Amino acid sequence: MKVLVLGGDGFCGWPCCVNLAEAGHDVVMVDNLSRRKIDVDLGVESLTPIATVSDRLRAWEETGGRAIRFVGLDIAQDYQLLLELLRSERPEAVVHFAEQRAAPYSMKSSTTKRYTVDNNVNGTHNLLCAIVESGLDIHIVHLGTMGVYGYGSHRGATIPEGYLTVEVPQADGSRFREKILHPTDPGSVYHMTKTLDQLLFYYYNKNDGIRVTDLHQGIVWGTNTDLTDRDPRLVNRFDYDGDYGTVLNRFLMQAAIGYPLTVHGTGGQTRAFIHIRDSVKCVELAIDHPPSSGEKVRIYNQMTESHKVKDLAEKVAAVTGAQVSHLPNPRKEAIENDLIVDNRCLIELGLKPTTLEDGLLSEVVDVARRWADRCDRSRIPCVSTWTTTQAAALKATV
Repeated sequence: MKVLVLGGDGFCGWPCCVNLAEAGHDVVMVDNLSRRKIDVDLGVESLTPIATVSDRLRAWEETGGRAIRFVGLDIAQDYQLLLELLRSERPEAVVHFAEQRAAPYSMKSSTTKRYTVDNNVNGTHNLLCAIVESGLDIHIVHLGTMGVYGYGSHRGATIPEGYLTVEVPQADGSRFREKILHPTDPGSVYHMTKTLDQLLFYYYNKNDGIRVTDLHQGIVWGTNTDLTDRDPRLVNRFDYDGDYGTVLNRFLMQAAIGYPLTVHGTGGQTRAFIHIRDSVKCVELAIDHPPSSGEKVRIYNQMTESHKVKDLAEKVAAVTGAQVSHLPNPRKEAIENDLIVDNRCLIELGLKPTTLEDGLLSEVVDVARRWADRCDRSRIPCVSTWTTTQAAALKATV
């Protein structure tokens, strides 16, 4: 099967490309390399040294991988080129990773807020328009986020996979049942763009019959897969900074260099997690099991377990001996929340979840220790704040 991977140079995109190629797909990697440019703008690099795109692809072929082609393209700006690419390649599936993926970065300034909306919403809408105009039957597999549901209290209710069954009361006292998209409650500009994606998919699926699988993913942890471990030039990103580093990877990196684990607020925030190996497997499963013609948008909760932030910190501290430090929370969010998630669909398709085992935690710590000399400690703190209130609280601690 021919598959276009949009955003294929990124943290989830790169291991997805090589995994799909290894599975026998004809993979075309499409990217404008914006994540590398953001590194330059922020003045911080991945903890692991990232090879150029050409070196990555060369290393993949030299280690026995099926060839992956690269196309430099900005799908949010170059609509005509995107349309021509679809017409010339005629892919059966498009994996859509081509979005600015960090909530803190999206809240950093008015510039990053506008960039996140322009890039993410325009990119998704351009892809949908191009598929309609091309006349091709293409299955979109989109990397969404669990954050579309929000992290407020759901009073112990289980979050379903995308759709909620509700009872609608009528004036005559009768009721009828209906399935609706689960109400959204975005907690950042980044999360808001993902909720807009969801509405765009809903509309173009209903109006034009575009087949879509929307993967509402939890926080990804880990660094490499078996395939990206083949050669140093294939190594995946390891973001540790306050804007792009994800919470568990940040804890593990901090433990590796003797930096106190940064727990913001009480640490009572509950989040969903998934290992990078499971993330790429879920994309493969979604491609191998596409929706049928006329089927509504499929929404899967792509996560394997939920944990409170403070519990994660305690677990990492127990494994590594690290100290825990409580800091003001730069985000505007609930102090604590429940998070009970239905994730049966991907497991029923064959996903065998990777859990937070001590050995895997140690594996990430080992990666961090290997490249510890590349760490800029001044970039570890989270300094992007959601409101002026959070900014004032954070400033008071400096």
